[in-house]
Amino acid sequence: MPALVLLGAQWGDEGKGKATDLLGDRVDYVVRYQGGNNAGHTVVIGDQKYALHLLPSGILSPNVVPVIGNGVVIDPSVLLEEIKGLNERGIDTSKLKISTNAHLITPYHRTIDKVSERFLGNSKIGTTGRGIGPAYADKINRIGIRVQDLFDPSILRQKIEGALRDKNQVLIKVFNRKGIEIEEVLAEYLAYAEILRPYVTDTVLLLDKALKAGKTVLLEGSQGTLLDVDHGTYPFVTSSNPTAGGASTGSGIGPTKITRVIGIVKAYTTRVGSGPFPTELFDEDGESLRRIGGEVGVTTGRARRCGWYDAPIARYAVRVNGLTDFFLTKLDVLTGWEKIPVCVAYEIDGQRVEELPASQTDFHHAKPIYEYLPGWNENISGARKFSDLPANAQAYVKYLEKISDAPISAIGVGPGRDETISITDFI
Repeated sequence: MPALVLLGAQWGDEGKGKATDLLGDRVDYVVRYQGGNNAGHTVVIGDQKYALHLLPSGILSPNVVPVIGNGVVIDPSVLLEEIKGLNERGIDTSKLKISTNAHLITPYHRTIDKVSERFLGNSKIGTTGRGIGPAYADKINRIGIRVQDLFDPSILRQKIEGALRDKNQVLIKVFNRKGIEIEEVLAEYLAYAEILRPYVTDTVLLLDKALKAGKTVLLEGSQGTLLDVDHGTYPFVTSSNPTAGGASTGSGIGPTKITRVIGIVKAYTTRVGSGPFPTELFDEDGESLRRIGGEVGVTTGRARRCGWYDAPIARYAVRVNGLTDFFLTKLDVLTGWEKIPVCVAYEIDGQRVEELPASQTDFHHAKPIYEYLPGWNENISGARKFSDLPANAQAYVKYLEKISDAPISAIGVGPGRDETISITDFI
């Protein structure tokens, strides 16, 4: 069977957890392929809400093998806390598989992340302070620690010593902070070895065998397209590739095995952290979207910035990911507006621009050009077929589909697990 990719088509926080979980009973493996515990997925099952940070959303489905791929950076303490929390709520986590090649976040990564951001002052990029960026930097600099290193105390010591040789100099002499003790880090991370050992495996081989055996593999991105380090609003991005290309790199599944790429897109737009956001609202409408949509970051607890739907962003996501489908979430949040603006293009220096500008400067200066669609007042949370939606809600969805360059194959009409309209089957 082929592999499917599910990823955010905006700045993250689009509702990927819900979408992944919706497919969970029909896929055999769910793979996280990038990011760290700077990402959060909220999944609602009945009256239970689960906030996941490192674990793939599929871990909530009993028949799914959840996989943390090689492209993820793992904070072992956070991972174990998350596993413990799910176990206490009766969720079986024993099937979890972790790549031997995934990199580890250490205390010195977290420390450097926080002090570096603080020193940036007004130039802050909005890091979560969880050590994700510094861990990826060490990976690229080839001084990172991988999961497999936990099982070789000699190698682990050498790598920690090598990393701290420079980092302690920076902490002490530049940031006026206390240096980090090698022995403390070593002792903490050696203790993780035996706890994590049952989960660790060659996930590339595991997933290849699964695909050859006819199993269905779902690749789950964290963050969103515009937070991609190559294709996002740099430098206000994450340190990895949430886009579809990152799914191959971060899992070891070749691109020819991927046959469907599903982009999760909100019926409006949100982002957390700094950076450009053409449709951002600073008025009562923005506050209403935030309140009704419950727009608070799962991981950060930060209030999300809110704005109207941005079609140039959606088209951009189709381009860079090769999207085959959209999953439109949170349509229900728009209930009650008389007119709903949709950004169809930008005005930049007095010129109309139809697509996302290549220049970051231009994007910073972009002003949205809106079309206005009639709203609806009916409660749509009970809709299970497209025809159940009010006429204006149907027209809104059809209009978004027309200007976004990919079919809308599913629609979220509420936070619950079953509050979804399926138009075209993903599998």
